[in-house]
Amino acid sequence: QVQTVESGGGLVQPGGSLRLSCVVSGVSLESYDMGWVRQAPGKEREGVSCNRHRSDDTWYADSVKGRFTISRDNAKNTVYLQMNSLKPEDTAVYYCATGRCADSGYTSVGPFGSWGQGTQVTVSS
Repeated sequence: QVQTVESGGGLVQPGGSLRLSCVVSGVSLESYDMGWVRQAPGKEREGVSCNRHRSDDTWYADSVKGRFTISRDNAKNTVYLQMNSLKPEDTAVYYCATGRCADSGYTSVGPFGSWGQGTQVTVSS
């Protein structure tokens, strides 16, 4: 059974950094485009970033460009999101997900099975 476990979130002051990790089990990550989505209170789930499984091509939402960096280690079945210069508006639950990643955007976003617990990122002074 496919399982995704996100970690690395926490409480951080504005301008701080966090590194999120998503460990995927039950499937080979090398076969899937992967990305990160987030959902803030009262807001819809939105795509944050993604990368393609057969290249290092990436996409970032305009709101995080220049601040976040997505990467992966297929050998470890792990996806990372380095988050720098965090802002209060980055506060959300972050989830890793699959989908279709292209230069034009991140589409067909969804979990492998069902959405998990994600990891809470809170940016506050």
